[in-house]
Amino acid sequence: MIEKQVRELALALHEAGCVQFGQFKLKSGLLSPIYVDLRLLVARPALLRQVGDVLAAQARSLQFDVLAAIPYAALPIGVAVALALDAPLVYPRKEVKNYGAERSVEGAFQSGQTALLIDDLITKGHSKLEALAPLEAAGLKVKDILVLIDREQGGVEELDAHGYTVHAVLTLAQILDVLVEAGKLEPERRDQIRQWLKENR
Repeated sequence: MIEKQVRELALALHEAGCVQFGQFKLKSGLLSPIYVDLRLLVARPALLRQVGDVLAAQARSLQFDVLAAIPYAALPIGVAVALALDAPLVYPRKEVKNYGAERSVEGAFQSGQTALLIDDLITKGHSKLEALAPLEAAGLKVKDILVLIDREQGGVEELDAHGYTVHAVLTLAQILDVLVEAGKLEPERRDQIRQWLKENR
């Protein structure tokens, strides 16, 4: 049973163009029949706030001192969660400046604190591991990773094998089911996409 709030969010994401169908090249090089683009959230403040509230609700059950968002897609999402929780936010830089403070992690934190890593979605696990490296090198501890969407392509299992626990608000399967229920997607198309996801874990 998909709760009402999550169902509404899945429909809103589709409506905003954040969930698209067609043929899309992923970062891994794979051609996917579904694409999730949460960078579009910055153009929809109300939807961004809704995403922040849903993630914040899940974050309240986890132990952390600071939030850590992965650039670039998760930065506005991280800010929305930080505002909803009134919690401090840090982020690992993609490129370390060779001037000024030359920090690899921006924001105020202390070595030994626990960070809750936030990202927009998870496919495989390597981009999360890349983002975790500078955080841990700076002395932050990370146990939990919070994402809006799990593409169900092996990332959760990969991170689990490295000792991290992933928490996802939505899975692609749930989004597909909600869209079929709402008459926004043909059941046959859903089944084809599910099969593709299964074959490309």
